[in-house]
Amino acid sequence: MAQTGNRKAAGNKKRDGQQNKSQVVNFKKYRKPLNLNIGMIIFGVVFVYVVVCVILYFQTSHIVRYEVQEGSLVTNNIYHGVVIRDETVVTTSTAGYVNYYAREGERVAKNDLVYIVDETGRLSEDLQTVALGENSLDSRDLAEFRNEIVSFIHGFDSKNFETTYDFKYSLQNTLMKLANSNMLANVGSLGGDGSGNIINYAYAPRTGIVAYWMDGYEELTAQQVTTDIFENKEYEKKYLFSNTLMASGDPAYKLSTNENWSIVFPVEPTRGAQLLKEGYIKVKFLKNQYEAWGQVELLTNSDGNTYLQLSFTNSMVTFLSDRFLDVELIVEDETGLKIPVSSIVQKEFFLIPEEYVIPSGNSGRGSIVRQCYLEDGTISSEMLEIDLYSFDDATREYYLDSTILNTGDILYKLDSQDTFTVSRRATLIGVYNINRGYADFKQINILYQNEEYAIVKSNTRYGLSVYDYIVQDASTVSDDQFIKQ
Repeated sequence: MAQTGNRKAAGNKKRDGQQNKSQVVNFKKYRKPLNLNIGMIIFGVVFVYVVVCVILYFQTSHIVRYEVQEGSLVTNNIYHGVVIRDETVVTTSTAGYVNYYAREGERVAKNDLVYIVDETGRLSEDLQTVALGENSLDSRDLAEFRNEIVSFIHGFDSKNFETTYDFKYSLQNTLMKLANSNMLANVGSLGGDGSGNIINYAYAPRTGIVAYWMDGYEELTAQQVTTDIFENKEYEKKYLFSNTLMASGDPAYKLSTNENWSIVFPVEPTRGAQLLKEGYIKVKFLKNQYEAWGQVELLTNSDGNTYLQLSFTNSMVTFLSDRFLDVELIVEDETGLKIPVSSIVQKEFFLIPEEYVIPSGNSGRGSIVRQCYLEDGTISSEMLEIDLYSFDDATREYYLDSTILNTGDILYKLDSQDTFTVSRRATLIGVYNINRGYADFKQINILYQNEEYAIVKSNTRYGLSVYDYIVQDASTVSDDQFIKQ
């Protein structure tokens, strides 16, 4: 019985195990099916296309068209120059108080009285005790003041306010000289033996125009001018006043001994070369709007910079009190076809004598007869149509494209057995014209240029015309390259 019970229990356990095993479920992860949407496909294709286009855009050069127009370059014709004169500094021979007699800007002859030296210093006090009567300014004196005031008004610049002090000193000096010219008429009555005054008279050593200021540039020449002169912030103009104590050997005044004078200022080499061709240039002085003609000379001084010198033969006394002047050059700016400098390129050509070229009217095209070989090896000739890029009137030669001809090609003269071997080359300056849809070289004749634009001659036989389209940046194309419009 016990064994029977054990078998029943074992059978029950087996059935329970089979039931538990049958109840075990295997779960698999559900994968959502990929539903391709036509909109997403189109978006992906467009996105890839845009990315590729952006990459290609930054990796390729871009050809920009430029329409040729008539115009001129706006140039700055106002320059700041230093004045060069023949100046002689005259020093005092005795110590004492100097009182000037000659007026500034007045021409004195040799041995004319310029100033007196009061060794005791008592002359000024004695002059005050003399009844000089009522003093008044004559028309000449008033004109002198008027000219100084008008010159200051026209030349005043608020950015350069120190000129106001120069004007103040100039008026003060002029007033004292006018007063001294009246007072010195009484010097003779005060210089007797019993007066105690020791007065020395100083006379001009030579003929010249008197000036009573110093700045250290009295011996400056045009060849000695450098940029340091224009950048010198320590420049000082020292005025000489009457009744000033001076030691023996001190500068008393200076004489401008020549009516010829000049202005020197820095200039760009290309601009200077253009102005040099003028020979003479009309100049307006901004200080007083005075106009004069100056002879042009171009200088290259010790600092390696280029300077323009304008020489004048009159009006030196008008600017006797100035070392630096602002001038405006009244010149006609070059007009023509205006193109960007970036469009200019140089190209090499073969030089062919004119008798070996058959021009086709004024179309800029022509023909040549070149030697060739047939299939059986016999020598023959062929006629080629070509573009003519320029013609040299001096050598009577045409410029032909070096991509059509080769060195060593033999050309025939029309209706003749004479031959010419292609070899000589030369370069032309030009731009790429794209009117026909491809890069076509056109020669240009540059009249003037700056850093951005150039003015070229218009209506030339092999050149440009107004409203032509050219490549703005010549480095982005090659010869005969097709241009997408």
